[in-house]
Amino acid sequence: MIQFEAVHKRFPNGTTAVHDLTLDMPEGGVTVFVGSSGCGKTTSLRMINRMVDPTSGTIRVGGRDVLEQDAADLRRSIGYVIQQAGLFPHRTVLDNIATVPLLLGWRRRKARAAAGELLERVGLAPELGRRYPHQLSGGQQQRVGVARALAADPPVLLMDEPFGAVDPVVRTQLQDELLRLQKELSKTIVFVTHDIDEAVRLGDRIAVFRTGGHLVQCAAPQELLARPADDFVADFLGAERGLKLLSLTPLAGVPQAPAPDGGPWELVLDEARRPVHWRDRDSGAEAPARALRDGDSLLSALNESVASPAGLVVRVDADGVLTGVSSRDDIHGRAGVAHAEALAGTKGLAG
Repeated sequence: MIQFEAVHKRFPNGTTAVHDLTLDMPEGGVTVFVGSSGCGKTTSLRMINRMVDPTSGTIRVGGRDVLEQDAADLRRSIGYVIQQAGLFPHRTVLDNIATVPLLLGWRRRKARAAAGELLERVGLAPELGRRYPHQLSGGQQQRVGVARALAADPPVLLMDEPFGAVDPVVRTQLQDELLRLQKELSKTIVFVTHDIDEAVRLGDRIAVFRTGGHLVQCAAPQELLARPADDFVADFLGAERGLKLLSLTPLAGVPQAPAPDGGPWELVLDEARRPVHWRDRDSGAEAPARALRDGDSLLSALNESVASPAGLVVRVDADGVLTGVSSRDDIHGRAGVAHAEALAGTKGLAG
C-alpha cells in the first residue's frame, strides 16, 4: 500500500503544488491521478519515488517512510514509466530493458534473458531486442518503457502520462496491454493522466485534483460517475457522464429469455450452440449476431440492440455458448435506471 498523510509540497518560489494530501492507494490496484495541468498530480506521483521530496507530511510505500530510505535504492525498487518512454538512445532495446537489473547486480546473461521474456510479455517480437529506440514506432517505444519498468519485478509501478504522445488507436492498444498485464501481475500502479476517459477505463480508483494541489474526490469509477462530490468534479467528468457510467455498468442484471422461434429473424447456431448469425426467414439474408457476456457493458448492449435486426442482444457464457437473448426494451430500461442514478447524483449537488 502507498499512503500519503498530510503531505504538502511548496516550491522555493512560493507555489503550492500539493496541499494537505491524505490518501491511501491499495496494494495490487490501479489508482489514477487525474486533473488539469498544474493541479499537482505529477508532483504527487514524483514524491512517491523521491524525484521530488515533500515539504511536510509522510509518504509510506509498503509501510516504510520514503524519506528514511536511500533515494537511489528506492527508485530502483519502483518501476517508472514516462511519456515518450525516456529510453537511452545509444542502447539496444534489450539493454534498455536490462538497465535496472544490471544496476541491482544481476549478471548480464540473466538480465538480458529476463529482458527477452519481458519483450514478449508486452507484445513485442523477440527480434526487436537488437534494435535501437529510434528504429521503433512510438507505440513500440512505450511498450519497451513499460518492459523496462517491470524488469526487476517491482511491486510498485508509477506511470506519468505514459500514453499521451501516441495517436488514439495506439493509445487504446497500449491501454488494453496495460489492463492485460495488470490482470497477470497485480502490481500497485499509480497512473497520471489528464484524460478522464483513460482514467475511467484503467482505474480501480480515481483521484480528482484541482488547481493548487487539492484532492477533491477519490473513489471507484462507478461511484465517481454516479455521485460526484461537487460541481467541480461533475464538470470535470463532462456532459457524457451518463454514457461513461453505462460503459462501467455490466449487462449481468438485464433479464434474458430463450431465442424466439417465431418472427422474421432466426438465430443460427453451430453444433456447440454458439451463435453464428441472424437469418431472415423469408429471404435467407444474413446479418451479424454479436454475442455479449454478462461482464460486457450496458453501453455495448445498447449499441448492439440498435444494430441487431431482431432488436435482440445475444447472450453467451464464458465458452461462447448461447444462454439466451435480451430485448431492446429491457436493456433500455436498465440503462435508464443507471442514467437516472447519475442524474440524481448531480441533483444532489445542486440541492
